[in-house]
Amino acid sequence: MTPIDLVVTVCAVLSPTTCEETHLVFSSNVSLQRCAMAAQPYIAQWVGEHPKWTAVKWRCEYPGANRKASGDAVWSAG
Repeated sequence: MTPIDLVVTVCAVLSPTTCEETHLVFSSNVSLQRCAMAAQPYIAQWVGEHPKWTAVKWRCEYPGANRKASGDAVWSAG
């Protein structure tokens, strides 16, 4: 399996302008675009474990590469 970084932009629930990127490892034999489409369950799990944060966007990229696929849909746990 090829490791893919799932880069999720998360913002604090109590301060929506406080945002940061978190990296999750998404090991799969899928394309970057399929990773972005299949990311929601993994993001939901992360948000469930970190209830002070909400996910606002995400993208997938190969480690050390500039190629990426964006999850254009805005997603939140609420």
